[in-house]
Amino acid sequence: MEELFIGWLKEYGYVILFLWSIIEGEMGLIMGGIMSHTGDMQYCITVFVAGLGGFTGDQIYFYVGRFNKGLIQRKLHSQRRKFAIAHLLLKKYGWPIIFAQRYMYGLRTVIPMSIGITKYSAKKFAFINLISAWVWATITITPAYFYGEEILSLLAYAKQHWYFALPIAGSFLYGICAYFQKLERHFLQKRNKRFSNIAGQPLNSPKP
Repeated sequence: MEELFIGWLKEYGYVILFLWSIIEGEMGLIMGGIMSHTGDMQYCITVFVAGLGGFTGDQIYFYVGRFNKGLIQRKLHSQRRKFAIAHLLLKKYGWPIIFAQRYMYGLRTVIPMSIGITKYSAKKFAFINLISAWVWATITITPAYFYGEEILSLLAYAKQHWYFALPIAGSFLYGICAYFQKLERHFLQKRNKRFSNIAGQPLNSPKP
């Protein structure tokens, strides 16, 4: 099975990378970087295709938000907390959040949809999103390209000593999840505190 998968990667590498970049991201890019290192793929084309896939995915989420606002509010009601954070981040930081959202676990799909719900310019979003996607692809693929041999050795070691690798990987993922959950609570507390201050102001109080 493993040999079959590697064979598919070698034969349809760019197609798989493009689709993988739309759906998920980093793991596919790291694999693309390793295959560029081994000579099965070409580095510049790999970066271009991966960036194009990431761009396509976020454009899809953006237009889902732009043309399905009511559906999102009904179907994604359980995600309202993340949408609130996304709106807060967009309002506070503006267009740089389009760059940053690619590295924000748990908000990567919510932020493009959240921006789509607003009146944010579709052309401006597409331009920033495209540049951001290629920067993201370059940053992720390049280390795997230069250190492909070390990564392959590490993967071989992890395969042989899975009983060590699994707890380490699980702890790492848990740490990432815990960090971003803490970040979510921080932004929500700031938003609630701000709304409480506004609600507590007298009606005739002058605006700041």
